[in-house]
Amino acid sequence: MKILHISGAKGWGGNEQQIIYILPMLNALGIQNIVCGLKNSVLELECQKNAITFIPFQDKKLKSFTNYRHLSKISKEENPDIIQLHTSDSLMFFLLTNFFLKIKGKLVFSKKGVGVSGSFLSKIKYNSKRIDAILCVSKMVKESFGKTLDAKMKEKTIVINDCVSLDILNLKSDINIRKLYNIPDNKLLVGNIANHTNAKDLFTLIDVLAEIKHVHKRNDIVFVQVGEFSKKTDKLKEHAVKKKVFKDIIFMNKIKNASTLNNQFDVFLLTSQREGGPTSLLEAMLIGTPVVATKVGVVPDIIQDGINGFSAEIKEAKKLGKNIVELLDDKKLQKDFSETNIEIVKTKFSAFYIANQIKTEFEKLLKVS
Repeated sequence: MKILHISGAKGWGGNEQQIIYILPMLNALGIQNIVCGLKNSVLELECQKNAITFIPFQDKKLKSFTNYRHLSKISKEENPDIIQLHTSDSLMFFLLTNFFLKIKGKLVFSKKGVGVSGSFLSKIKYNSKRIDAILCVSKMVKESFGKTLDAKMKEKTIVINDCVSLDILNLKSDINIRKLYNIPDNKLLVGNIANHTNAKDLFTLIDVLAEIKHVHKRNDIVFVQVGEFSKKTDKLKEHAVKKKVFKDIIFMNKIKNASTLNNQFDVFLLTSQREGGPTSLLEAMLIGTPVVATKVGVVPDIIQDGINGFSAEIKEAKKLGKNIVELLDDKKLQKDFSETNIEIVKTKFSAFYIANQIKTEFEKLLKVS
């Protein structure tokens, strides 16, 4: 089996990390993988580092006739059994290429996030008869995306969760957060790894910190936020000042291999309002950091509130704050959560386990005429 993967990603996020996690495992299962993406992108660099075949498109703008011709040429030369699209823009790119030049191979679209434009064009795109299967990263994504799909397309949706590579257990960070920011040993660290986007809802993260400090009267807790800065960053800092917690939160910007910082956190906190996975949560669970999270993405499927973590509705800062204080004050509960979650991720969310799921589903797809 040969799979041609197409991504329109310029930057780096959970979707791109999943490609790097899963493709080596698919290769180990005897599946040949080729990635096509934007030239000089982070994805190209990471593919090169991980010995994953990467073919860059010729034009820096994905949707161009130069790239349509290039994809047609690649498709004819490589003759893939399956073409997997990893970003929304790559779907429109493929459909336009196929309209002009006709591309062979089963088409699979990976839907990672919650939320879809309700425009007429989006409905046409996502219900295209050219799509043979849609991989949804969680039940929540499938349910949300299903509102855009017609009956026939809904039948083509399959839930395959994100994965995490067990190799991250062997990685160590060169960064010592306490030493870098002069944080005394008697302070507890609550970590969050998320880029500064609307979906991540870092304003609620700050609200949780304010709840802990002002309502629970805790001055022994420091929040460490790791993620790529954006136009929202200044507003987030202003919000922290307004909530009188600016001195209690550290914004570290984007860090390479950020998951390696998890073992320095006493608790991992997720406050997103929209998610597909997220990968960051699975990484924290695998490393053994106890988690508190909003009910997004895979969280309702993997976290039982009070059993192996705490979960709350989106923007529910009061409950999230209460849960963090309870968890930080209970070492046995931390240990129980940690041990349970390590086993869950290793057995049901490892790259090897998910790669086998993908192989099985793709083999079924190829049998359908």
